[in-house]
Amino acid sequence: MTNPTILWFRRDLRLSDQAAVAAAAAEGPVIPVYILDDETPKHRKMGGASRWWLHHSLQSLDQHLRDKGTRLILRRGNAANILADIAHKAGAKTIHALHHYEPWWINAEKHLREALGESVELILHDGNYLLPPGTVTTGSGDPYKIYTPFWKSLRERMPPADPSPVPHTINAPDSWPASDNLDDWNLLPTQPNWASGFEDAWTPGEDGARANVDAFIDKATRYDEGRNLPSEELVSRLSPHLHFGEVSPAYVWHRVSGPGRQVETYLKEIVWRDYAQNVIWQFPQYGGESYREKFRAFPWRDMADPKVGKDYDAWCHGQTGYPIVDAGMRELWATGWMHNRVRMIAASFLIKHLLIDWREGEQWFWDTLVDADFASNSVNWQWVSGTGVDSNMFVRIMAPLTQSEKFNAGDYIRKWVPELADVDDPYIHDPEESGAKPPSYRSKIIAHKEARARALDAYAQVK
Repeated sequence: MTNPTILWFRRDLRLSDQAAVAAAAAEGPVIPVYILDDETPKHRKMGGASRWWLHHSLQSLDQHLRDKGTRLILRRGNAANILADIAHKAGAKTIHALHHYEPWWINAEKHLREALGESVELILHDGNYLLPPGTVTTGSGDPYKIYTPFWKSLRERMPPADPSPVPHTINAPDSWPASDNLDDWNLLPTQPNWASGFEDAWTPGEDGARANVDAFIDKATRYDEGRNLPSEELVSRLSPHLHFGEVSPAYVWHRVSGPGRQVETYLKEIVWRDYAQNVIWQFPQYGGESYREKFRAFPWRDMADPKVGKDYDAWCHGQTGYPIVDAGMRELWATGWMHNRVRMIAASFLIKHLLIDWREGEQWFWDTLVDADFASNSVNWQWVSGTGVDSNMFVRIMAPLTQSEKFNAGDYIRKWVPELADVDDPYIHDPEESGAKPPSYRSKIIAHKEARARALDAYAQVK
């Protein structure tokens, strides 16, 4: 009998350009394992939308593994303890996995090494990002805190290495450990099935990821404008595929770029993922604490106040009376995703119009986004709120009605807010002010000027 190697999957659910897969396959028989660990992340366990995606992504991964002659073992519980148990019982000498940098995974890797002892080696590979966090540094060797110099420094080290192919075969072990049944995890919502619209919007898995890359290639040169036009289908929609590691950022970089192709704006978005992870690597508490100290005393409205709770609920469910905000929040609920420009508008509205703590919005996105990513989600919310290490100024308050008209969001609004389906441009951006608001659409929950004045007054208290 040949000792098997353990292959530990987390947010890296692919076989191509996956260094841990290649290394494990080269050693001999492989036991691929995915563990649904809700214990280690604690309050950061995956939200409902991510669980829907995970179910389908694991199905896809298992099928790809079976095509190579092996299969995926599923377990649920504490990842470090379960992996150590599988490794010891199987007689494995190595566990291969990709590096993960969320605080809970760093802790899990530490505990796993302790549980394995000296008999089993945990080998971690790079591959979830263009470059490992902490390796893009200033001249003095310090990691960057600001995005622009980070981008310039990382860009000098691009393009990334060519993506590696899928191993020809992945040998199965002589015997298999026990495995859970995926359906028993109940990752898919029922009673009601609030994710019914997800199936029309997405194809999770490595095949779906590559199809999305192919569909985006011809649009990438228009991304500079497309990222701001919610009525146009000019964005990549790759964020959930990248988050779950169904495609590597190196693969996306090489497929999208090429001689004479002006795609730098999109490449900056790929680098933003690296930047966000670099921030979290430096500041593990970033997802739950404002980076700028003065904002830790900011006078957010009290969520215990029923009026504040009512405003928050209106925002969550797209009932604010601001069409562009409502369209975005309803798209999020229906598909688990929201257009790039609209995310900023919706986030700004919660923070500055409603004066609700950015962490409340971050938690809602954590539960409802299929691309809910600890680093990107936290860094983006702190950018909008002005509380982050590199962020927009709080006093720059987005005017959602103006933004809607500027970026031609009429068709987008008509799609997601059916009450306004018969309202023409330019009235659809502010139907209440223009006298075109149908009775079925609610009035604004707060006027823009009133909200702006309240926000600036709150900022003055901590300025």
